Amino acid sequence: MIYFLGGVLVLMILEWLRQAGPRLKRREWRLVSGGMALAAFAGSAFEGIRGGWSPAVILFLLGLWLSSMTRVSGGEPRPKAGPAMAESQARHLLGVGPDAGRQEILEAYARLIKLAHPDKGGTDGLAAQINAARDRLLREL
Repeated sequence: MIYFLGGVLVLMILEWLRQAGPRLKRREWRLVSGGMALAAFAGSAFEGIRGGWSPAVILFLLGLWLSSMTRVSGGEPRPKAGPAMAESQARHLLGVGPDAGRQEILEAYARLIKLAHPDKGGTDGLAAQINAARDRLLREL
């Protein structure tokens, strides 16, 4: 019963944090929910070993939900698309000449996005600029 009340308390706190606005930044939100997920999985394993299957299942499901919350943004908005990019600026950003064809543009895009993607250590803004440059040049072809 104590695990159930603790789980309800954790859910209420997380829901309050989510609705109250961006109290936690993205990184902190991911750390908190990831830590709580690990605690829920550990509690589930402990209860399963002791033979308490109902609390074990509930804690396991709570852990699954919390682990899915590690991928949810904690309130930081994604950068919005800025004004339209000029063709010369797009060509300069991708490093292609004025006579570049579709294949050359796509190769330059693939090379740059591998380095600038947010999952690889880049920023959302730089990846958005590279995407905008690619879209601008491909639209002209």
